[in-house]
Amino acid sequence: MSGRTTATVLGTLLFCAVVAACSGSSPDPGPRFDDETANGVVTELTCMKHQPRAPGPRYTDDNIRRTDETLALLRYYTANGAKPYCDGNELTEIDRQWIDVYLGLGADEAKVERP
Repeated sequence: MSGRTTATVLGTLLFCAVVAACSGSSPDPGPRFDDETANGVVTELTCMKHQPRAPGPRYTDDNIRRTDETLALLRYYTANGAKPYCDGNELTEIDRQWIDVYLGLGADEAKVERP
């Protein structure tokens, strides 16, 4: 193999290694909060549904938290947080974790008091 061919092969291998290293998948930021909107339209709720999954870094890590996602959570609990759950049950541990995120953002605790 000539020197030029060797340099080309090594350059290609180096490029592939850099691409592979940079394309590693980032950690899962966790679920999105279900604010019960329909195609982005907020509807008046008489009761709330339970959140199926606990909040992840998407809401708990200041470095990746997004304002649009945080505002949806704040809007939902401010409008509905004191309403009962539709199934008649009390809040779950997962619901409590979402409420803790809400309160951790500086929201009003009175908005999530149970009737």
